[in-house]
Amino acid sequence: MIPFYAQDHDYSKYNVLAVDDIPLNLLLVQKMLSRFNFKVRTAANGQLALDAVAALRPDLILLDLMMPGIDGFEVIRRLRSNPETADIQIVILSALNSNEDIVKGFEAGANDFIMKPIIMEKLLTCVVTQLKLVEAKGK
Repeated sequence: MIPFYAQDHDYSKYNVLAVDDIPLNLLLVQKMLSRFNFKVRTAANGQLALDAVAALRPDLILLDLMMPGIDGFEVIRRLRSNPETADIQIVILSALNSNEDIVKGFEAGANDFIMKPIIMEKLLTCVVTQLKLVEAKGK
């Protein structure tokens, strides 16, 4: 079922960066959002995510937490500490679901948290909500 707010709406102006070290998860997110014409780019780890942010300046980042090397928590901290990237909307997509992990994600600077497995309607609702906030800020 396609939510009413996604019907007949063009999301092609939005750049979304999906970050996950599991290729199947990236493919799933990319396919879900591409159905609604979002421009979705992917990165397979934290360092590639930071590089992509510098090059692409996405409107929204969908970020896994458990990755080798630079984990999602550190990616968030680095983005929030840089004035050029501090205002990018960040949604955590993670299998970590303890209260401690959720709080740690928000304390690092995440805007929202979605637990895996990902449900399309929930992901789309969250993405649309975060992008409305981007528009409200006047991007």
